[in-house]
Amino acid sequence: MPKTKKKVVKAAPKAVKASKSSKDSALLLEVKQIYNFMQDNELGTVEYQQKGTVVRLVRAAPAQVAVPVAVGASAPVSMVSPAEQYKQVIKSPLMGIFFRGSSPSAPPFKREGEKVKAGEVVCLIEAMKVFNEVRAEFDCTIKKVLVDNGRPVKMGDALFAIEKN
Repeated sequence: MPKTKKKVVKAAPKAVKASKSSKDSALLLEVKQIYNFMQDNELGTVEYQQKGTVVRLVRAAPAQVAVPVAVGASAPVSMVSPAEQYKQVIKSPLMGIFFRGSSPSAPPFKREGEKVKAGEVVCLIEAMKVFNEVRAEFDCTIKKVLVDNGRPVKMGDALFAIEKN
């Protein structure tokens, strides 16, 4: 059985040179569409396969730039944790990665200002490739989301500032 060769195309945010053949032009258009989809949905990696052609796009991490900070007369910085700053919070029951929705492209389970019934899922914590649901213990309103999506959290970290209903 003959093996088919896969054509792998790697694209970066830099401009891609178009070749003269119509097959390559069509591929370039598909890559641009996939790249736009990736940007619109804030995805880190996208892999697409069709008719023996594999396209994998990986977004490079933004370069970190050191910014000089003036030392001198500045306002005092509060060293109060979010758990201490807000009267009531939903805390992480375990260590893992915080996710607001069921997938990167899915809407969050709950948004700021939404009412939550006891037992409703408010977020997911991924630990060891297992997604654990975090549920509200009582009826409440989400006042503020305290953790960015996809960030690591420790057990006991405040995830949401809430107000009992």
